[in-house]
Amino acid sequence: MKYRALSLLSTLLLLLLALPGWAAIGEEFPQARTLFSEASHFTAFAGEPRAAEAWRGEELLGYLLLTNDIAPIPAYSGKPINHLVGVDRNGKIRGAYVIEHHEPILLAGIPEERLHRFAAQYRDKQVTDRVRVGSGVREGFVNVDGVSGATVTVIVQNEAIMRSVRALAVGRGLVSSDPLRDLPPATVRMDSYEPSSWTFLTGNGAVRRMLVTRGEVDDAFIGTPAEGVGEAPAEAREELFIEMYYAYLNAPIIGRNLLGDREYHWLMTEMEEGDHAILVMANGRYSFRGHGFVRGGIFDRFQLWQDDRGISFRDVDYVRPTALGIDLPDMPHFSESAIFIVRATDAFDPGRPWQAELLVVRQVGALDSEYVSFAGDYLIPDRYVDYPPVPQPLLIESDEALAIWVTIWQEKRFQIAVLVVALGLLSGILMFQEWLVKRPLLLARLRTGFLVFTLFFIGWYTLAQLSVVNILTFIYAIMHDFRWETFLIDPLLFILWSFVAVSVLLVGRGVYCGWLCPFGALQELLSRIAHALRIPQFAFPAAVHERLWAIKYIILIILFGISLQSLALAEQYAEVEPFKTTIILHFQREWSYLLYALLLLLIALFNHKFYCRYICPLGAGLAIVGQVRLFEWLHRRKECGRPCQICAKECEVQAINPLGVINLNECHYCLDCQVTYHDHAKCPPLVERRKRQERAERMSA
Repeated sequence: MKYRALSLLSTLLLLLLALPGWAAIGEEFPQARTLFSEASHFTAFAGEPRAAEAWRGEELLGYLLLTNDIAPIPAYSGKPINHLVGVDRNGKIRGAYVIEHHEPILLAGIPEERLHRFAAQYRDKQVTDRVRVGSGVREGFVNVDGVSGATVTVIVQNEAIMRSVRALAVGRGLVSSDPLRDLPPATVRMDSYEPSSWTFLTGNGAVRRMLVTRGEVDDAFIGTPAEGVGEAPAEAREELFIEMYYAYLNAPIIGRNLLGDREYHWLMTEMEEGDHAILVMANGRYSFRGHGFVRGGIFDRFQLWQDDRGISFRDVDYVRPTALGIDLPDMPHFSESAIFIVRATDAFDPGRPWQAELLVVRQVGALDSEYVSFAGDYLIPDRYVDYPPVPQPLLIESDEALAIWVTIWQEKRFQIAVLVVALGLLSGILMFQEWLVKRPLLLARLRTGFLVFTLFFIGWYTLAQLSVVNILTFIYAIMHDFRWETFLIDPLLFILWSFVAVSVLLVGRGVYCGWLCPFGALQELLSRIAHALRIPQFAFPAAVHERLWAIKYIILIILFGISLQSLALAEQYAEVEPFKTTIILHFQREWSYLLYALLLLLIALFNHKFYCRYICPLGAGLAIVGQVRLFEWLHRRKECGRPCQICAKECEVQAINPLGVINLNECHYCLDCQVTYHDHAKCPPLVERRKRQERAERMSA
């Protein structure tokens, strides 16, 4: 009886001690009770890597971890997705839950529940499994289904979960670590340089090749919702889908020969200690960068794998090669190329085998997509590093390249159709402007609707925000190796630039700046809200205003000068444009960029389109080209400015001087002055003419 009482007392004491653990974990993370329903209590998060222990009495059941504590990998929003993951003592994943995320998936119509369902697929997986996102059978890999429209997000989720559980398993002794990973990484031999040829570099494996045919892609999608979508006819199964070459650039014999001495040394000085550069070049129907590679913030079609770790790349890890093949006369031309920087935090070992992985995406609806992956091995030749790697397989002979842009245009059929219809409508507005300005209410509604369309569809949906970088790239291409494929690869930007080029040559810069620029539309809509709320407006005096115009031209000249030295560096300084923060990344950015963009929008509430008028280098570039415009469709009278000042005072961008002359370099083509020009109740010459007619009619009556 005495022992029973002691046993009961001990049990009660354990329960009392467990209650705080249950309460603390259960209150903050109620999902913990689902992961370890049999647990009596949890410890606090502690240790290295940081984790909480799940106990049943005196028996250790497993561990709880937060992925942000171990692998805080930035997702599409630029911030990591935090998961609560349970792992038992046998290395089995009990489950995973999304605790916190900042992904803008709801803006794309994807319910948040899809992220939770994706995370639920990790239940009963082993920490030693090599988990890949997408369909297709790959020996040695375990697949999980992706989320259509959120490719980048789920790739990052997979990497965060699997990297975290493996680190926990090694740290807590659930699995033994790979002895090869405990060795110091290979060191590149900087004395390995000798002038080489393309044939030599591809022959010894310094440059590797991945070849995928259309038939192989069709076979990979068998059993998925994308089976049969865009399938190649029987006679075209052997046609080239993509031919992709990739190489490790840090080794001088590879980097200096592929890039040339000047660009190689610049790249090495730009990288931080421990960083590694990977060059990717391709021809074919498919783009490894994707149609939004510059503007999307993260590359969702290409990544690296080393051992069981995936390495993804963001926009800041991308460098555009500018002197590719300058010293290799036998090197073929590639339709697209990119340099990706592997950061020191990824613990990349250049002497160990790694894989280049290509994700192939197929649209199965307006917003839905499916994807499968193809991978190619890489092992650097042993004489380029300080310890010998494993021998590598032979290479395949190259095939004739096909155009990439055709497939991309097919993928974007819906967006292209909507944009073309909208540009047709805008063309009608311009052609029949004299009829419209006599109907101010109709024109006002058309203009407001078009500004909303520009902001939401052209800007936030298709991300087709033009940039001064496009101008610099075009000039650079003309000065070097111009190819139309470089610009056709993004259909929306190509169509917009074609329309803008025609409109600038016809009437000047105002059509784009006043109707088609998403950031300009955002400022103008904010200005209308400010007027509705009666927020006081501030305008600079005419003398100050005309001098502030010069700022945007100075910025353009500086960016152009930098681009002559380094186009990649000019792209970095082009962040003076807030377009990427506000339009491309939907305000999901580091605080410094966000603060700059919000400050400009705040100023726009008090000063109409402040950025467009005084800072925008894109507007300056269009104004310079617009000097050769063929027509002036904006009418003026001899009385304008002498003495009438109505239009000059009402022009919100102050493009009309006191003499009544419209400065078409600064005009945004809002047509407000043309409405006044035809208003018989507002335009003084028309008012005077109307009064004379009325007097004559009264006298004749």
